[in-house]
Amino acid sequence: MGRLGRTSLLAALLGLMLASGAPAATWDPSAWMERDTLDLETDVPDEEAYWFPVWFVVIDGQMYVRLGSRAAGRVEKSKSKPYLGVRIEGQEFERVEGVPVPEMADAVGRAMAEKYWSDVFVRFFSHPLTLRLVPAASAAP
Repeated sequence: MGRLGRTSLLAALLGLMLASGAPAATWDPSAWMERDTLDLETDVPDEEAYWFPVWFVVIDGQMYVRLGSRAAGRVEKSKSKPYLGVRIEGQEFERVEGVPVPEMADAVGRAMAEKYWSDVFVRFFSHPLTLRLVPAASAAP
């Protein structure tokens, strides 16, 4: 096979791969309940996108995070606020709304204490922001 033939074959394979695309990510908090962390992405002005791991809990099928001062500050300053990126179980969701739910802070704190043994220490640190993570319509199944 000549050079032109190989180039055409590679182009055809690449086109086929792009056409098939990656499988769509499926938002399923109940399937992730046993996972320890997920990664959140923020885009604070004058910085590159930043991913960081956080603990999470699932209550009544909804996913919640409890953020310390530093992470809460990143979320509050993010250019794409109220949206965050979320990565979990090899899936990435580009637009997940972080909905502040201060009324859930106690329930989320109790759920964190049940899920994470080291919360016995962590719960004494400040957690000024509790969020429910809700996928944007394009990120939902």
